[in-house]
Amino acid sequence: MTRKKSSKTSTAHPLHAVLTRIADELARLGPAKAKTASPAGADAFVWHPDRGDLSPVAAVNRIPLALLKGIGRQAETLLANTRRHAQGLPANNALLWGARGTGKSSLVKAVHAAVNAERPAKQKLGLVEIHREDIPTLPALLAQLRTSPRKFILLCDDLSFEAQDTSYKALKSVLEGGIEGRPENVVFYATSNRRHLMARDMIENERATAIHGDEAIQEKVSLSDRFGLWLGFHNIDQDTYLDMIASYAAALKLPMSPADLRVRAIEWQMTRGGRSGRVAWQFIQDVAGELGVKISL
Repeated sequence: MTRKKSSKTSTAHPLHAVLTRIADELARLGPAKAKTASPAGADAFVWHPDRGDLSPVAAVNRIPLALLKGIGRQAETLLANTRRHAQGLPANNALLWGARGTGKSSLVKAVHAAVNAERPAKQKLGLVEIHREDIPTLPALLAQLRTSPRKFILLCDDLSFEAQDTSYKALKSVLEGGIEGRPENVVFYATSNRRHLMARDMIENERATAIHGDEAIQEKVSLSDRFGLWLGFHNIDQDTYLDMIASYAAALKLPMSPADLRVRAIEWQMTRGGRSGRVAWQFIQDVAGELGVKISL
């Protein structure tokens, strides 16, 4: 008796369906395809290395350049450098260093807005923020920006490096020393509380463990040398502090007499233990809120 051959069924094996669902889920969870910054996009972006894309910023948190007091020389220098970059002329990377709250990052954002106000819509600079912890992904970001016809300012706020942190070497290579180097359509602006971006004990430890101590120090401080512009920001005196307060109050049309404003501003600085542009702005926000005045600059 011959046995009948079994016919093929049209139904797929159950395991096939399970594997298909797993493959689809892995594809969904995988890294998104990198996006190129569009020259027709927003004025400002934030770099997200986990997604490999630039997220547009609808409204940048900034103060107009004319309201930034006490940093006139720094503003003039950075504005001229940024204008040259926007015009396609050679421009330097810039390190804005100094005391906290003195207007370093505010100046970068204000200069970006001021230069863009002078330029046609199709020639505006893009501002891209990269976070300190994402510095190792800087080459990937620059690879995207390099292919764009648009010019960019790349901003890293509060940049510094601690002991055992070797990501500064990647930054050095990108700024000047690498084969590709910095793209011509990008300038790198960094703010920091440290002039050499390194903690003092980090530099001293390198000197103690190196065969040639001076060479170790040169290795550390050479990072800041990659910035063509060094702009120092220092603590301000009381007259400058009060001038900031008066400028903000006038711009916001605060209904308070100059005498009362002065007295309260001095009291505010005493409670904060010092004077700075940040302290002045925080005071103005407090007064504006008390008086029911919305801040729109």
